[in-house]
Amino acid sequence: MNAIMAKFDIDATEQQHSQSWEGFSELDQAIRDNRLMEYRIKKSWADPWGRKLTITVLLVIAAGFAYLAGASAGLW
Repeated sequence: MNAIMAKFDIDATEQQHSQSWEGFSELDQAIRDNRLMEYRIKKSWADPWGRKLTITVLLVIAAGFAYLAGASAGLW
């Protein structure tokens, strides 16, 4: 049956479908990346050293933000 049907008809049909779903591939990739990041965060939190490092980094960031907010408010 392919001998009767021209190849350009098949290519045109496949091309239409790929164009209409092009935006969804980016959304699918974002969802996949988010799940990967969530897995990495959970895995890091399960590790005792990873948990201590995460808490330390968050405390340093919070202290820096508090210092800048206090300096902006004229507290020191």
